[in-house]
Parts: sequence; structure tokens; C-alpha cells
Amino acid sequence: MLISAFINSLCRSLSAASRWTLPPVFPTPLTREPEAQNSISVLLRGGPDWIPIPEVWHVKSLEFEPKVKILCGNAYEHFVFSGLYSVHEGEEFPVYRWSCRTYVAE
Repeated sequence: MLISAFINSLCRSLSAASRWTLPPVFPTPLTREPEAQNSISVLLRGGPDWIPIPEVWHVKSLEFEPKVKILCGNAYEHFVFSGLYSVHEGEEFPVYRWSCRTYVAE
């Protein structure tokens, strides 16, 4: 009985210690595609502070991609073209604003 209690407490302490070594819940966006030849750079604005969303993203065109969906961990961050333009590093870019988050279906 004493050995069983010792093994149980050891297993509980090891599982509690392993929680601190897990990777973060919201890693860097995974769906970053390479820049296409005819792509347009856009600025992404808004969204949760704890998710490292890149500032500049590439879309094929504003007409065909008025929405951007980026996979971050177990959720998608959605951005919508706001109709506004902003200057970033000396260039003018269209601005996509964060609109919502949806979770990946299991």
C-alpha cells in the first residue's frame, strides 16, 4: 500500500512538472505561404495580443481575397479588407482588420 501511494504521488508530480514544458497554446501562424509572383502585400491589423500575427501578408488580389484566414494553433484568425490604406515602411498598403476567430472542427 505504501509503495502504491508513493508511485501515485510520483506520477502526479511528474505530470504536473511536464505541464510547464509544453509548447505555447498559440504558436506562430502555420499557414504562411511563400510570396507568389503576382501577389499584393497587405497589412493585418487587430486581433488578440497574445498571438504573433505577422504585420504584412500576401494575397492574390483584393477582389478575389477580400477575407484572409490564418491558422494559429487550433483556431483560425479572420481578417477582412477594410477599404482603407496605410503607409508602412514608406509604402502604401491595403489594410485588413481582424474580424473574428473560429476553431478547427475535430
